[in-house]
Amino acid sequence: MKIKEIVCALEQFAPLPLQDGFDNAGLQIGLTDAEAAGALLCLDVTESVLDEAIALGYNLVISHHPLIFKRYKSITGKDYVERCILKAIKNDIIIYSAHTNLDNAQGGVNFKIGEKIGLKNLRILEPKENYLTKLVTFVPCTQANAVRQVLFTAGCGNIGNYDSCSYNLEGEGTFRAKEGANPFCGTIGELHQEGEVRIETILPSFKKSEVIKALLAVHPYEEPSFDLYPLQNDWMQAGSGVIGELENPETEFEFLNRIKKIFEVGCLRHNKLTGREVKKVALCGGAGAFLLPQAIRSEANVFITGEIKYHDYFGHEGDILMAEIGHYESEQYTKEIFYSIIRDLFPNFALQLSKINTNPIKYL
Repeated sequence: MKIKEIVCALEQFAPLPLQDGFDNAGLQIGLTDAEAAGALLCLDVTESVLDEAIALGYNLVISHHPLIFKRYKSITGKDYVERCILKAIKNDIIIYSAHTNLDNAQGGVNFKIGEKIGLKNLRILEPKENYLTKLVTFVPCTQANAVRQVLFTAGCGNIGNYDSCSYNLEGEGTFRAKEGANPFCGTIGELHQEGEVRIETILPSFKKSEVIKALLAVHPYEEPSFDLYPLQNDWMQAGSGVIGELENPETEFEFLNRIKKIFEVGCLRHNKLTGREVKKVALCGGAGAFLLPQAIRSEANVFITGEIKYHDYFGHEGDILMAEIGHYESEQYTKEIFYSIIRDLFPNFALQLSKINTNPIKYL
């Protein structure tokens, strides 16, 4: 099995266009045409993690945090990133990272955190904006079912918990084929009327190229007519953070103690306890404090994230319980997502969750 097959599976789950602008997710080092010997799954790429992969005989390391974030004018081994680059290349190790694209994906990092806490009815806290496009095309009635199915397979028609969504309106199209044309129906030089279906459906904008390619491949007309409309609707299936509910409400103290245990937190920081009941929980793995206003607007009882700045704690005691559990601690279970994606598709492929704790922060 080639490494590109595993990369394809990961990007099917968490497409790279979902990553935030600052990010550098995707292939970091190596060639995906290489045969895969095994994959080591980790949060961060360090020299110790690469040594672990070498000892296992694996040539693929899949991480959450990208190893490479900036451009390099030289690779001399002056820091741990450059030493990792040199070690990976020397040992023919391919490094791939799924970062904010996995954070923003349905079923991604934040959904895994919510699952560990036991939240129900999970949904995106801050959905992506300006990520959707409407496709409209016109198809002969006898061909409409085939065209719709191809569009759905290519990624169209997903709205919330529904797929294969479209709107269809029957009408009549007219056209006259000129000399040199090869019409599916009608006669060259004569005005033709054809019963058609106007098909409207929705798609993520980054899938536009593959959807149009699929449409042109199946549409019976020599020159199909179609329109694309950018939409301002929020995309509820992708975005930052999640929110959900506990099946059984807890006191603030009970909830925080349970979170500390689940995530093995060395030091859980929080604002003042006010005696509120915890039922509705908002969260974001890593540095998610930017979502605090959204958590408050959603009327969550508590907001959990990996990092919160000192001044962000002020003035919110009456609004929400804030819990800071550490960046590494909040995202440590990301490795399990990688494992599930790959194991489900390639059950006999060698996989290992890294045993290295790469958290650079220690607690006294």
